[in-house]
Amino acid sequence: MSKPADQPPPSDMEVDAAADEKPLVRFSINVLELMREAQMQHGLRHGDYTRYRRYCTARLRRLYKSLKFLHGRGKYTKRNITESTVTDVRFLHIVFYMAERAWSHAMEKKTAGPNAQQRIYMLGRFRKAVKWATLFSHLCSLKGDSRTSLEAEAYASYMKGTLLFEQEKNIEAAMTNFKNTRAVYEELGKYGSIENQLLCRQRIEEVEPMIGFCSRKLGGSALQAHELLDLEKEGPAYDLFKAKIEAVLSETRSQQAASMTEFSWLGRRFPITNAKTRVSILKAQQLEKDLNGAKTESVPADKKLGIFDKIFSAYHDARSCIRNDLASAGNAENIRDELNGLDKAVSAVLGFRTIERNQLLVSIAKSKFTKHRDEKNEKITKPEELVRLYDLLIQNTIDLTDLISSGRDKNEEENTFIQEYELKSLAFRAERCFYLAKSYSSAGKRAEAYALFCHARSITDSALQQLANSPDKALVQDLKALSDSCRSNSCIEHATGIMEEESVPERLSKGVSTLSLGQRKETFLLDMLESYESALGESSTKTPCRIARFPPPFQSVPCNPIVLDMAYNAIEFPNIENRMKKEKKGLLSRFWG
Repeated sequence: MSKPADQPPPSDMEVDAAADEKPLVRFSINVLELMREAQMQHGLRHGDYTRYRRYCTARLRRLYKSLKFLHGRGKYTKRNITESTVTDVRFLHIVFYMAERAWSHAMEKKTAGPNAQQRIYMLGRFRKAVKWATLFSHLCSLKGDSRTSLEAEAYASYMKGTLLFEQEKNIEAAMTNFKNTRAVYEELGKYGSIENQLLCRQRIEEVEPMIGFCSRKLGGSALQAHELLDLEKEGPAYDLFKAKIEAVLSETRSQQAASMTEFSWLGRRFPITNAKTRVSILKAQQLEKDLNGAKTESVPADKKLGIFDKIFSAYHDARSCIRNDLASAGNAENIRDELNGLDKAVSAVLGFRTIERNQLLVSIAKSKFTKHRDEKNEKITKPEELVRLYDLLIQNTIDLTDLISSGRDKNEEENTFIQEYELKSLAFRAERCFYLAKSYSSAGKRAEAYALFCHARSITDSALQQLANSPDKALVQDLKALSDSCRSNSCIEHATGIMEEESVPERLSKGVSTLSLGQRKETFLLDMLESYESALGESSTKTPCRIARFPPPFQSVPCNPIVLDMAYNAIEFPNIENRMKKEKKGLLSRFWG
């Protein structure tokens, strides 16, 4: 056999190239989870963009110091992050937090209501966020794994869409970027853990309204006012969208308010001349339609309370405009009479909506009054809270009827309205008396609770007699149920009171039988640790637990002995003068003695 030919040894350049070839390390970052955790834990749970921006700045400072990627001492020296720079996953974190800091700064300016100059600065911050997000996506495609690269691409697409959405110059490109973001998260939501799938689903829900808004904008169809109720959600992605929706709705209201010339209330019409008053009243009326629509049956009570707050804000704005007009009306009697009538009508609507809101609070409190504490440790309603709510309702109805009856001449609709709310006030008094009786019953005062239940039933029966021909069937049914509850609870209180009276002699005799002429010795738990006796009081009494005696009793303590030296005076001490050192005196001292 022939030996193989000897191959030449590799050159030095080939050896160096083989040594430089190292396996490429791919970094992994869960971008969506990192972003959501940082935002929710540092301010954006409550919409505080300033706090989140400061967190991003502090986080960047810590990353720079840990990586020793500083920018000079005294004088700033720019250092770029490139592909060769990324040797640690923390470099990717730096680029990510730079994008987040710029975005949060832009959103901080956005939520503050920027003027023209601040808007230019805000758009500059959005462009900065897009720049860093694009760099983050590029570096993740080179240094990250496939999932990290895909998430970074979705993040960059969302930032680009946000900038274009705010600029309103290229809505089609913004919608394309939002659709790319949605497509990526739809794919990522099919895999991974349950938490990751929920995060992807939340992100898709945040992007969906923006896509719908862009499609309507491109199609030329106006966004209806009632659709705003469906888009009221929480999250940082909605702040930009809600501001855009409010701008569109305010523009639509301004156009509709031009045709609104008067305000109707209980058969009376009041002219509206101020454009700001018209816009505020129109906004409140649209919110009232949203509140009373068919779709609001599935809306939770918290959202309804939020709508009520917006209605109150709109009517208060209208009242402030009306009173400003009154102040500048001068001595024109006709104009002042019209403005006073409009102010009275708006105040009456405010009182009417306040009663509706308090009735909603009563329904929420009643739902928590009947059920016990569940596994979430939900707080149950005490009867005193319902008494307070009914006090508010009674006062509201009195104020409303006084306001409407304060006119010199009342029409038929106003008289009917006053009679209706006087009957409602009677029903509220019956409900208040019922829950006041419940409060006395829970305190163990049977006689007072029985009397209040009987009084509540008498008020309910008188209200039912007056509502015999009333079209309000729901109120009649509620009063009938209340009357039955008053009767059953009064019987229960009567029976419970009799039983407690019957048991009084038995308890008294039992207590007398345990009396003794000697002083009763109190036993404490620390004194009888070796015996199995209870240191707790009886379950029916409120005696405190006897754990240890406090303050502790005084104990006799032996004092130090008193020593009297009696032998000192009887001792004869020897003369020791001869042992004492004699003082030497000089000639002069001898002479002078």
